[in-house]
Amino acid sequence: MDYRFKPLSKTCAGTGEPLVPGSVCYSALVEINDSLERVDYSEQGWNGLPDGGVGYWKCTVPEAEKKQVATTDPEALMGYFEQIVEDSNPQQEKISYVLSLYLLQRRRLKLDSSTERDGVEFLQLSGSRGEGPYEVRDQQLPKDEISALQVVLNQQLTTEWNAA
Repeated sequence: MDYRFKPLSKTCAGTGEPLVPGSVCYSALVEINDSLERVDYSEQGWNGLPDGGVGYWKCTVPEAEKKQVATTDPEALMGYFEQIVEDSNPQQEKISYVLSLYLLQRRRLKLDSSTERDGVEFLQLSGSRGEGPYEVRDQQLPKDEISALQVVLNQQLTTEWNAA
């Protein structure tokens, strides 16, 4: 027979304090309302098997899992970049600019030159495999706005690619 119990708690059932990664803790199976529940304690909060307890074990609180940043295929991003640059939608200008910066970092786009028209600078870009040329308006964005647009871009990509 298989039993499934909740994962390790973040707080001690005895003290209410957070369970610190790397510290020793005690986990107990306790019968509550005719079902077995896992209850976790820090060393300071452990006073032995609680009433209704069936068993316990000693363990170490694991380090918090680091979320891996999902990497996106530069080829797929290049296709998306081509699509939004061709649409020339003014609402997408900032997104295409941020995407072009990313593709420049990944060496999937090359900066050929920049030109200025009516006081506005434009980046002249080409694909590393001969695509283009592309022209993207230099948005002169601060780093915090670029970060916010990266979040929007990730949401758009997730939505579009999950719908496919």
